[in-house]
Amino acid sequence: MSNDSRERFFRVVQAPRHGGTRPSGRLWCPAADVYRTAHGWIVKVDLAGIRPDDVEITISGPLMSISGSRRDSFCGEGISHYQLEITYSRFEKTIQFPRSIEHASILRDYSDGLLILRLQEEEEGRKDQARAASPK
Repeated sequence: MSNDSRERFFRVVQAPRHGGTRPSGRLWCPAADVYRTAHGWIVKVDLAGIRPDDVEITISGPLMSISGSRRDSFCGEGISHYQLEITYSRFEKTIQFPRSIEHASILRDYSDGLLILRLQEEEEGRKDQARAASPK
């Protein structure tokens, strides 16, 4: 890397940021854990700073999509940022299950920054699985 290129790189990286422009405008993907239970699934999603009403869950076949937006409530008139590491923007997390979850009932809880979804599979889905697994 030439000195000229290196200087341009460090000027961009080290340039002070002043209020009015936000460094994060990108879509981010929160971390998630998925657990299998005897009667369905548990999904935990790390959504610190998200209002539960700002979360949308959609299901299509074996796919669950969790989306929404995290907003910075401290940013406003007369405030400029000094250091920003938290991403404030739209987020989306898609989880693929081994089979359709469209008929599962979902219990939703939000505690300590974690969205916890408990998917209870319907009895009919389990009966179909048992029939398919049994020898003919």
